[in-house]
Amino acid sequence: MYIHTIPNRNSPPAILLRESFRENGKTRNRTIANISHWPAEKIEALGRLLKGEKLVGVDDLFENVSSFQHGNVSAVLSAIRRLGIKQVISAKPCDERDRVVAMIAAQVLNPQSKLAYTRWWGKTTLPDELGVGGADEDDLYAAMDWLLERQGRIEKKLARRHLVDGGLVLYDLTSSYFEGSKCPLADLGHNRDGKKGKLQVNYGLLTDGRGCPASVTVFKGNVGDPSTLAAEVRKLKERFGLSSVVLVGDRGMIGQKQIDEVLRPEGLGWITALKSGAIRELMANGSIQLGLFDERNLFELVHPDYPGERLVACRNQELAKARAHKRQSLIEATRKELAKVRRMAGKGKLKDAAAIGVRVGKVVNKYKVAKHFAIEIGESSFDFRVDERSVAAEAALDGIYVVRTSIEPERMPAGDAVRNYKALAQVERAFRSLKTIDLHVRPIRHRLEDRVRAHIFLCMLAYYVEWHMQEALRPLLFSDEDQEAKKTRDPVTPARRSRGALAKTAAKRIEDGSTVHSFRTLLTSLGGIVKNVCRHRGVADTATVTIVTTPTPAQARAFALLDAIRP
Repeated sequence: MYIHTIPNRNSPPAILLRESFRENGKTRNRTIANISHWPAEKIEALGRLLKGEKLVGVDDLFENVSSFQHGNVSAVLSAIRRLGIKQVISAKPCDERDRVVAMIAAQVLNPQSKLAYTRWWGKTTLPDELGVGGADEDDLYAAMDWLLERQGRIEKKLARRHLVDGGLVLYDLTSSYFEGSKCPLADLGHNRDGKKGKLQVNYGLLTDGRGCPASVTVFKGNVGDPSTLAAEVRKLKERFGLSSVVLVGDRGMIGQKQIDEVLRPEGLGWITALKSGAIRELMANGSIQLGLFDERNLFELVHPDYPGERLVACRNQELAKARAHKRQSLIEATRKELAKVRRMAGKGKLKDAAAIGVRVGKVVNKYKVAKHFAIEIGESSFDFRVDERSVAAEAALDGIYVVRTSIEPERMPAGDAVRNYKALAQVERAFRSLKTIDLHVRPIRHRLEDRVRAHIFLCMLAYYVEWHMQEALRPLLFSDEDQEAKKTRDPVTPARRSRGALAKTAAKRIEDGSTVHSFRTLLTSLGGIVKNVCRHRGVADTATVTIVTTPTPAQARAFALLDAIRP
């Protein structure tokens, strides 16, 4: 038997399985089967078999010695190369630099303790790619100490990239809790993690107007937000050489004292917001009237109490409705609890005024609406009523906020001032990523003060890499790709995703039909690309061959997007 190929002029050739035989002394041929529909590799294998070759399966010839996750490592290292992170950390190659880069990549890929890094990354190609395979946890701690010594120079390079005179600088402060009690930085303070009684450390993040991080500063856990501002202004002026940036901070960060004592003397501009008490005063003296919002949702005003500043009053109707509904729900829940206490007053454990008072205090503080109730406690009785005047006074402020800025309207119209204040949400995004979603800076397990500072700085550098990756990978993620619309959208109404983003979220697919991902699941998908090390089966000392999984079209597109990253 043999395989016969018959060419066709305008179509694929016909491939026939034929045999030769003799009949009446003559050689004749006959067709056994038409195998034109077979795949080429199957036809080739049959042809070799018919020629008498011995066919052996790949599994019989080769064995897979080891497999390492490669695609996710390659993606992060690609971003690190495009961003020039090695050169930012140190222009001179050294072991410490490679170990720091490895920890940055590991923090993006699989945030763990430094000891766990050295055990986890042995399952990936990261050690081979960066030459850190022999590093143990002590080497990583030494590299962290080395990194901390270079923090000032590294942040200066990042500031030169992203912060410019006259531009926006966003600043906010957050905290993370400790496991342990020995670190000098650990202290009790305003806990943002919901971990009551836990020691914590505070750290402030400086970013550009897009939320791209440039610097982080660590403070003791009991330091308040406003007291950190002076140190950040000195950093901007002295270390980064910036003289006229516009600092954006929330109303708890930038108050009148910080404006008078820190920002004005240094010649910096600012954007912040008024606290509710100040807004209430403006409404009381008629500077802000609800009627002014009938046909528009913002207007600009000046006031003698804020010389040299512009105030932009805004009213968000949807926010007003949400706050009114929430307040009413809390009042109603508290009313039900107090009604129970009223029925119990004078009985059992609530026989006297002291016991009644303790129980009432727990109830009204549970939902934080004590100011809306008038309470009367007798020797063995208790009564209450809702203070409607208090409710009405608070309701008058629903949905109203006032942005204050020192920037002239020619440089920054009222709508842009509001948009730039709302850009602080980008710093909140950074904190969410650092603390919970991706990088897991908490809980902090380091004991030495400098190690805590180095750990948080390392996490900031990891977020710097991740931020650029997420921006580049927007077409493959649930992220909204229409970022330009943010510059012109209504500054007061809640931000809404574009039609394209909504369609992508609803379908869970993009145009080419591939799956939409979160950043974390996309990294997991890229981790499906592995590097296999193979050798001839049963020959231990033979040379090995490396085979890398061929990327799918979706994976290939992710790598192409990362290749377009520009610092």
